[in-house]
Amino acid sequence: MSLLEVIALTAEDARAAQDGGADRLEVVADMAADGLTPDPDVVAAVREATTLPIRVMLRANAGFGTSGGELDRLRGAAADLADAGADGFVFGFLDASGHVDTGATGKLAADAAPLPWTFHRALDNSDDPGHAWDVVRGLGGGLDTVLTAGSARGVDAGVDVLVRRAAESPEAAKMIMAGGGLRRKHVAVLAAAGITAFHVGTAVRPDGAWDAPVDPALVREWRSLVSAAAG
Repeated sequence: MSLLEVIALTAEDARAAQDGGADRLEVVADMAADGLTPDPDVVAAVREATTLPIRVMLRANAGFGTSGGELDRLRGAAADLADAGADGFVFGFLDASGHVDTGATGKLAADAAPLPWTFHRALDNSDDPGHAWDVVRGLGGGLDTVLTAGSARGVDAGVDVLVRRAAESPEAAKMIMAGGGLRRKHVAVLAAAGITAFHVGTAVRPDGAWDAPVDPALVREWRSLVSAAAG
């Protein structure tokens, strides 16, 4: 079973993604900062617009670290966003040394429970991504997906890393959701390695622009591509 997750900024994006055959949405704000926590009102509007599962970003700044004050706000936001219709969350932090901040991440995971969550591309930007991958896989606490390009520079640079990680075990392959500059040419290679989850944003928007709405026809093309490759 394959999964196609589409980034949605608005209720209109959500409707278009569902019309095109997406399986899940990642709802975020401010893609100029690579995705921050959206307002609960936006999540509520998305929830009203679609029956698709919704994972909502919990991230307060454009970096991958968090302060105590920010973390407290995110922990409070998790409850508000769940009330607004979130089915799960997307988060993950690095400490000042560039390692996975298991303390901050674990606290937020506890507040997100029992909803599932995705560890996002903080992994790709860690000081030692190989070690970070091992740490993230052991986090537990509702974690069921790791959004990763295999490299901070995107899937073009990280595709071989993703293939190697997927080869570790069927469980590892199942946890990976490939995203971050994902291109159509990558899908067959990654699917052949056992990866079945794929994440797109600008790829389903005209001219690859964040200020353009999601195009259901482009989503449909990706849905067909992923289905054919991953089964």
